[in-house]
Amino acid sequence: MKVAILGARGGWHEARLVEALRGRGVEPLVLPITRLTARVGAGALVSGQGHALDECDAVVVRAIPGGSLEQVIFRIDALHRLAGLGIPVVNSPRCIERSVDKYYTSFLLQEAGLPTPRTIACERFEDAMSALEELGGDVVVKPLFGAEGRGMVRIADPDIAYRTFRALELTRSVFYLQAYVPHGGQDVRAFVVGDRILASMVRRGENWKTNVAQGATVEALDLPPDLAKLALEAARVVEADYAGVDLLPGDEGGYFVLEVNGIPGWQGLQRTTTLDVAGAIADHLLARLRGGASGGPAGIVQP
Repeated sequence: MKVAILGARGGWHEARLVEALRGRGVEPLVLPITRLTARVGAGALVSGQGHALDECDAVVVRAIPGGSLEQVIFRIDALHRLAGLGIPVVNSPRCIERSVDKYYTSFLLQEAGLPTPRTIACERFEDAMSALEELGGDVVVKPLFGAEGRGMVRIADPDIAYRTFRALELTRSVFYLQAYVPHGGQDVRAFVVGDRILASMVRRGENWKTNVAQGATVEALDLPPDLAKLALEAARVVEADYAGVDLLPGDEGGYFVLEVNGIPGWQGLQRTTTLDVAGAIADHLLARLRGGASGGPAGIVQP
């Protein structure tokens, strides 16, 4: 059995997945998604560095680096091609499309009736300035496609907003603004695998950012049933096989679903648990290949 991992050779997460898969009798193959070649008419339909991905038993997506619009679309197209051939892709291209785009995720959560912060996305400078006022004058501005807290800024001053939005206007960025939710510098990351919460943690930052990559500390958390239900529902919204769901404390003891990460890291989480996170992902993938009870993505598995 052969499984391709689309990620960085020598990466921490890729190394853990390689070890987990080999320990289960699977031959892992690590390739960067930027080296894919897709053919129509002859030869391997989708290949990378001389390896035919359409002959693999499954594909695990670990990284989709930044690129031009054409490059990103092509990479997702290639994943759709593999999925169309009946090759399990984890997470699926449909899930990645839903989770990598913050606006897409936000409106899907809202449409599913899950609590999420008030959000406005727009393209014009004037509309962004109006959105700042509409959202109460205190917002978090995020890249539409972003991770690890990079590029996020909190703005509560119209003059700073003016200069920031003018700079973003020059790069033809989409303005994605969320109402700032006071959270005391901490939030919850729930790690979903299939139809269960594998592990959870509290992240505490030195300021309003709680990303581990930004220096936040982590502590294991026994997730209460209501938050576990909320995290599982959020993962189902994007149809994830596995996901990192970020929960933010709100008013009156409730929680918001802030983001659902369809290509989640777990290096910080692994420090809080004795469970083998990579092993759990590998077991879920193999269950899918064997048609086991936990074989479907979280979007279609009943709790």
